[in-house]
This record gives sequence, structure tokens and C-alpha cells, in this order.
Amino acid sequence: MQETAKQCKIDPFRVSNYSFNLRNMTWIPCLILLSIFFLSVSITSESFDAMEGEAFVVKCPKRNSLTFKWYHMEGNKTIPADEGARIHSSGRFLWFLPTAKEDSGYYTCVTQYSNNLTTHSRVSVMVYPYERDICFPSQIRYPKDTGTFISGRVVCPTIDNYENATLVHWYKDCKLLQGKKYFSWNKYLYIKAPVKTDEGYYTCQFTYTHSGNEYNVSATRLFVIKNISEPKSPQIIFPEDNDVIEVVLGAPVNISCKAFLGIGNQNVEVVTWDVGDLQAKYLDPLRFQEDYHRFSGTFKERYGEAVLRVTEVKQEDLQSNFTCVALNAKEYIMATVTLQESCEVNHHRTYMIIGFLILLVMIVLLIVFYHFFLIDIVLLYRKIFNPYTTKDDGKMYDAYVIYPTDATSKANFVDDFVHQILPDVLENKCGYKLCIYGREIFPGEDVANAIETRIQKSRRSIIILTPKLIHCKEFAYDQHIALHCALIQDDIKAIVLEMETNGDYKELQESLRFFLLELSRRTSKSGSAGSFAVQMVIYGSAQQMCKK
Repeated sequence: MQETAKQCKIDPFRVSNYSFNLRNMTWIPCLILLSIFFLSVSITSESFDAMEGEAFVVKCPKRNSLTFKWYHMEGNKTIPADEGARIHSSGRFLWFLPTAKEDSGYYTCVTQYSNNLTTHSRVSVMVYPYERDICFPSQIRYPKDTGTFISGRVVCPTIDNYENATLVHWYKDCKLLQGKKYFSWNKYLYIKAPVKTDEGYYTCQFTYTHSGNEYNVSATRLFVIKNISEPKSPQIIFPEDNDVIEVVLGAPVNISCKAFLGIGNQNVEVVTWDVGDLQAKYLDPLRFQEDYHRFSGTFKERYGEAVLRVTEVKQEDLQSNFTCVALNAKEYIMATVTLQESCEVNHHRTYMIIGFLILLVMIVLLIVFYHFFLIDIVLLYRKIFNPYTTKDDGKMYDAYVIYPTDATSKANFVDDFVHQILPDVLENKCGYKLCIYGREIFPGEDVANAIETRIQKSRRSIIILTPKLIHCKEFAYDQHIALHCALIQDDIKAIVLEMETNGDYKELQESLRFFLLELSRRTSKSGSAGSFAVQMVIYGSAQQMCKK
């Protein structure tokens, strides 16, 4: 079929350039053959412009086919799939590594689908020579980008075709762009608060690596400004600009940046980190990873948060600026933080001071607790451990009770106290065993001998001190024996219970007064009763004693 077309001297791809004289009947067979040819194939065409000496890739207009084959229409040469060749095919793509002036011409992409349908797509490639004084030919221009007086964004049009593209450098009217007015991220160039003078031709330039060889790639497009409604400006919530973060060398650290990006869905929502002049995605992936997520607030506010995870802080990081960049369709803002090595604090001294203070507080609390709750503690201890069991010391009684025995009204109260209250508390509740005159001394016994024996078999004596005893001229025999054991022999303890306020102790019997003075002297000298072991309890009044 193609041979017939050649005999008719008609190129099927340029049939539109011919006009036919229908009166010449010799054209009729050719027209019939051409009609049959166009029924079996589908033809499309596209044009591509390239700069000499750069990497260049052409896409077949058709997609989703089983096979792709490329031909150079000049001589109908098949383009190989060998990646080592300067011009080679790779599926849908036709690669020029790099381009040369002689590459200009027409190329055919033949695609075959699963239903055996075959299509032919023609692409036109024009390679323009490199000229030293011209940074880009006027013919190599991509469709324009538009911005506003609020925000501007220029897209590098071809970078998505190159998998191994490196950093993008941007030029405006052949001059390298620098400064905080411009921010490059991925394939985008963001212009902060554009003005009319920012309109012009912007060129993106990057490097493509293939099989260890590096090739330059550039693309140019026009940027113009138009008026649109004003969106919300982004705001970095944290960190604040010029913040300092304390870190430990060799330890990991996470640096978070959260920003407000506007109300409702935004065309552009980006929060990212730069370290020095490098974006996070170009950093060492073994030490730096960036996590980013977006979320909405209660009133459709849009937020973004980027967390830069540094697995190991090094000395060089302390000299680097960590910049959080937040941008939306209106503008971009930045906040820079630095890392500072935290001072290693010697906590040993601090721990010692804290420990000392805790110990001091505990001692004070124990003293207060002992002062106010001693009786409760002793009673609890007795209740739990029952320490007052019978001792194997030859003693029969825990205490011998000495009290006035005259049958007066006050003595009657003393009798009630001695025979009822004391036994109920000390014997029934505390487990002591008391020896009480009149209860333990039986009729018919030698009273003097019995008293002396009972006192000797008691561990302590309890002397009930009342005004009657003070004014009594005769001192009971058992009182003499008890005081003698306490003062002279020092082998028995004595407890003095003052039932009522007795006033001046000068009216006491000499032996009892001497006992109290000796008790006061020894207690003041040693700070306690010592071996004398005398305890004195003053209850104030019998009524209070009964209540207790």
C-alpha cells in the first residue's frame, strides 16, 4: 500500500499539503488507495523544540498500548532500544542524550493494541543551536504561567519526565534568581508578593543522570500577573523565628513545624524543612527523614505539620540553619531555628541537695509525728505485737499501786480510781498486772512483810499523789518501801500520778519531797530519767483522768 503511494508520489503524512486536480483522472486510483490506507491507521502529530547539547525526551502521543516502536522518517530507520545509544527508545519515550542539530526531523511512533489495531503518531523535533549570547531561543517557550499580586508560582514544565533530576536552578531573563523573594520547591518556583517587574521569561535548569553521565536540561516559559481575590496568608504556629533548640550530640531529635495554611481546601498546601540551602528530600536519608501531614480545624481551617527526624545530631548540624517553610497559593513564610548543644549538668550535687532536703523534711515530720501521736503509736504497737508478755525476771506484778487509804470523801474517789479505773485500763485493756493494797494482800498475812514482798516482786510502783497525802502526817509503810527502792536501791521504777493541783510541794513529807527534787535534778542533768527510770504523769484533775 505504501509502495503504491510512493508510485503516486504522495507522502501520506503530508497529504494535506497537496491539492488535487480531480479532472486528471490519473489521480483517482491514488485517492482510492489513500482512503484505504487511512482507514487502517490513525495518525496524530505533535511538535517538540529542544536546545542543542541537552538531554531531551519525547513522549509518544498514544498511551496504554502493548508495544511501541519508533522510526526516523528520514530513511525510515528503526530507532533501537539500546540505552547505550545516543538516540534510543524506551517504551513510550524517545531519548536524545544529548541532542544534536542533525536530530531535527520527523519521527514516527507505531503503537499496537490488544485488538491488533495499529496506530501511527508523527512527532516533529526541532533542535536549535546553542548561541553564547542567547540563553534561550525565542522558539523554545512553553505555555505561560500566571500569578497575582499576592502570590506567584512558576512550574518547571519538563522535570517530571526525568526520574534522576537533581536540584533546580531558576533564571529570570537569563539572570540567576537569589534572595528570600524566591523559594524553590520540587518543580515549583514561588515568588513572594509579585509585582509587575516580576513578569518575564523564567528558565528552570537541572541535571539529568543516565548511566553515570550527566546532561543539562532547561525549559523556559513566560510568567504574567493577573488580578484574583485575595486568600489568607499562611502563618507558622511553631517554632518561632530564631528559636534555639537544645540537643545532645550523637542523640536523635525531632524538629516539628506546624502552620496555618488558609480556610478551606487550598490549591497549594506545603509545610517543609530546609537545612542550610538544601531541601529535606535532598538530605542524607540515613540521618534525615521528613514526615508531613495535613488536617482541618473546627471551622475548616487548613493546617500542615512537618516533622524533621534527625537520627543522629552531628557537630556540623550546630552550624546549620533549619528553616521551616510554609506556603499556599498566596505566599510563603519562613521561620529559622538553630541547634545548640545542651550543657551537661552535673546532677550529682543536685541529687545530694534534694536527698538532704528530703531527709530533713522526713526527720521534722517524724519529730512532729512523734510529739503528737506517740500515745497512738504505742497503743497501736501494743495492739499489733503484744510486747507486754510475762517476763522471766522473777517479778509477779507490773506495778504496785500506793494510795491513801483513809475513808474520806476524796479517799473514796481515790479508791474508785485505784480499784476500778486503773484495773480496767491497765489490766483489761493494756494487759498489765497490778498489785493493789487490800486486793492482793490477804487477811492473816503479816502486813509489813507482805507489802515489802509485793513491792520487791513489782517492776514499778505507782504513787497516787493527792492533797490528803501531802498534808498527811503519817506516811504509809508501803510508800517508805517504794521510795527507799527508788532512791537508795535504784532497782524499781516509780510513777507519780498527781490527781489534783497540789500547790506548793514544800508541804510534802520530806522523803517524798526529796524524791521529787532528786527526780527533777537527774532528769535535768541527763535529759531523761536514765537508770533512775522515773516517770511522772500529771493529769490535772480526776475528772479529766476519768474521761481519758
